[in-house]
This record gives sequence, C-alpha cells and structure tokens, in this order.
Amino acid sequence: MTKDHQVFVTDAQMRSSLAVIRSLGKKGLTVTGADETRFATGLFSKYCTKHVVYPSPKKNEHDFTEYIIDFFKNNQYDVIFPVADFCLRPIIDSEQILSQYVKIALPPKEVFLTGYDKGKTFEIASRIGIPIPETHCIDSIDDLFNLEDAGRFKYPILLKPRISSGRKGVKICENFEETIEAFKHLTQLHGLMLVQEFIPNGGEFGIYVLMNDDSEPRAYTAQRRLRSYPYYGGPSTLRETFQDKCSERAKEIAFSLLKAMKWRGVAMVEFRIDPRDNIPKLMEVNPRFWGSLQLSILSGVDFPWLYYTMLMEGDVKPVMKYTSKVQCRWMLPGDMLWYATTPGKLKNLKEFLRLNNNYDILSWEDPGPTIGFFSATMRYLFDKDMWNLVLRR
Repeated sequence: MTKDHQVFVTDAQMRSSLAVIRSLGKKGLTVTGADETRFATGLFSKYCTKHVVYPSPKKNEHDFTEYIIDFFKNNQYDVIFPVADFCLRPIIDSEQILSQYVKIALPPKEVFLTGYDKGKTFEIASRIGIPIPETHCIDSIDDLFNLEDAGRFKYPILLKPRISSGRKGVKICENFEETIEAFKHLTQLHGLMLVQEFIPNGGEFGIYVLMNDDSEPRAYTAQRRLRSYPYYGGPSTLRETFQDKCSERAKEIAFSLLKAMKWRGVAMVEFRIDPRDNIPKLMEVNPRFWGSLQLSILSGVDFPWLYYTMLMEGDVKPVMKYTSKVQCRWMLPGDMLWYATTPGKLKNLKEFLRLNNNYDILSWEDPGPTIGFFSATMRYLFDKDMWNLVLRR
C-alpha cells in the first residue's frame, strides 16, 4: 500500500481511534488524526502522519460540520473514520454532501439510526424473536404511571437513554419513587428514555462484527469482560477473547439481528447472560468501533483494515477465525479507576499488579500515545465535563 492512500480518523483521544490509527498506519496508509485539541492521545502515535484540530462538535456542531465539509472539499482522502458520538451524528447527517468527496465508514443514515437509537434496536430484536429484557419506550411520566398501575414493573428496573454510549445515564431503580425522580433528571440530560427489566449479571460479553453491503458477515470476534469501570457495569478495563457454545449461539443471534437491521460496516452486539435461565439477552448494539478494538486486532481480526479494504474494493473474504484467550487491558485510566472504586482492595491488589502483555494504549513499539495520554490529562485537569465523562457521572 502506498502513501498516496489517505484516511482521516476523528476523536483521536479515544482508545478505539488509536487502534484505528495504528492498524492503518502499519499497513502503509497516510493517517490523519483529528480532534478538537492537539493534546489528544492518538495524535502522538508514530503512525499518525498528519494532525488536524477541528471545532468542538460538542460545543458548536454547526462550525464542526462546516469545517469537515470544507476540509474534504479541499483535500483528497479515501475514507473518513468517525469514532465517537459527538462526531458521528453531524457526519451522518451530512452524508449526502460528504459522500461526494470521501467514503464514510458508517452505514447509511437510516440504517445507522437503527443501532444509534436503542428503541429502534429493541423493536427490531423483538419482532424477530431475539431474547431481550422486557423493554418499554417512555415518552412521559404518564407512561411510567400507566405501566406501574398495570403491574408491569418488577423491581429493580433499569432506566436507560435511547441514545447514549458507555452506559452513560443508566440508572438502576429499586422502587417507583426512585424511578420517577431518576426519570425527571435523566430526561433533562439525555432525552428519550427506555425502561427495562433488570437482568442479573451472569456474565457480560460482546460479539464484534463487520458486515458487507449485503448485510452478510465478513469478520467477527467474541470478547468477555473480566473487569469493568464502574465495576458493577461499564466499559471493560480487562477483557479476553473466547469461543464456546454460548459465544456460538450469540454469534448467530448477532448475525440475524444485524441482517434484519440491514447493517453495513462494524458493530458490537452486547449480551448479558441471564442466570435465571442461562440465556444470553441482548443489551444493545454499538454502531461504531468499540473501546476494546485493540483486543480484536491482537486476536487476529484487523477490523479497521478489513473495513477500509471493503470500502475501497467492495467486499473482503470472510475472516471467521480468531485466537481465543487473548487478553488486553485498558490501564490508563480504566483499570486504575476499577481498582480505586471496587470493594475488596486488598483482595484485588494481586490481580491489579499482575503484568499483562497487551494494553490499549501502553506500547513499547509505539510509546508516543502514553505521553499523549498524560498531556491530555493535564489539559483536561480542570475540565468538569471531561471528568464527568471519565468518571461516568
């Protein structure tokens, strides 16, 4: 692959963006890393050839959109890889214009929204008979009272934003009064909500998939959480690939769901095993590259490169084998926060101090992002919104 092939990766602060930058840079592509600040982890990678600082999509979506459209009008790139939420929506909203100048590593808008909006996801899953928690889309407090009066709630229940990522805005409620209070607060922050049956945690894992334009699977891996932050349920800080009867069953469920959604591109389908019947229940579909992307690559499935090749050539040969029991750790700051907040610190100290061979950010071969992480930390030291994001508040 020659240096003439250029790709653009947004949200360079994200672990998943760093994995994309490293993957495509190693293949010889010219990688432009972009973020709203120059002090972003991925921009310090030796595989990040060019750096772009764009207007903050969170603070001014209009300026961000205008900047991105103007940038690709005036610069020749093969593919743009949008990664995080604040970039995803304005880019997908501008797909008709942007697609004239660059290929977008996202499904078409109408398809993307079936994964971006959890209400739509669960509607499709329910229609095709996929095991899910009992789920209700809630438009108002009156809906809550009607469900409570009908005896539909068996506490605890879960309040969840229809549009969010990383389990932001998820609240476990033990009674109706707590549900009402949480609903009022969360709707102000996140908009439309779902109410779901709470599934006890018998194990959490994800099926990670690349689908082609005909919604046929072209690659997959299965990963299970070993540690998370917050420890009671959040992004994984230590995880491993696995293969067993449960992952095989969930793989077929994931393929069926994404087929019904007419999905194209990458997605993570998340499950929780219900210990009451040992059935994996659908939790959500993540319609973007996932935080633990580096683990998939380490296990032998290079999703960014496969996706790039598929966008450029139309399709790729299926990659349906990967290495099991490969582990990868999100040390900075994920596993540090896991240890700081989990009960039983003395019991967990030995596991926390155990050295791992694979990390999301730390790398002897590409040490720059570690320096970048600490530079970003200093920049964000007094940024309340960023700390609320990191601490999952």
